[in-house]
Amino acid sequence: MSLPFATAYPLKRARAHEVCGDGGLAFAAITAGQAPGAVVWISERWRPVVNPEGLAPYCDPGKLLVTRTDSQLNALASAETALRSGAVGLVVAEITGPIGLTEGRRLQLAAETGGTTALLMIPNGGGSNAAETRWHCTGTSPQNAPRQNDHDSTHWQWSLIKNKIGTLSEWVVRWDAAARRVIVVSEAGG
Repeated sequence: MSLPFATAYPLKRARAHEVCGDGGLAFAAITAGQAPGAVVWISERWRPVVNPEGLAPYCDPGKLLVTRTDSQLNALASAETALRSGAVGLVVAEITGPIGLTEGRRLQLAAETGGTTALLMIPNGGGSNAAETRWHCTGTSPQNAPRQNDHDSTHWQWSLIKNKIGTLSEWVVRWDAAARRVIVVSEAGG
């Protein structure tokens, strides 16, 4: 049984979610664009900094507050503080190593307290059992994905690989720039 996309995305508010895979940045950018209010984007200093202007097709760069930390521990602490404050609509944290259950649970509690959504960009296999959902996102080649029109060749496969409500599923999606939303691509012949 396949889960309807609209029941899984947009992400459930006031919860901590995770994304991994080579399409994770696009997933995070789209999620940031659909979040209400400002978005805090946290990463460690040694990582390349996200360019807010580069996310413009998906997200208003003016709503991003980019924060840099000196370690993963401080990135998690910054995320927890921003979540708990309730002052922003979304907190995106780029995490480079595994997340323990304690850290994951703290983020989940902070998200609930502040009513803010968390999205952790994690390495494959690096998530926490406390996350509400975990997504694996990859690009799909145009020849393997059905096309809606000749000028749209960007498709992603978004797979829900962890879900606290239990149902897992996957979808081929594309970005509709005119509507500023994610569209599920129908299977060929569907």
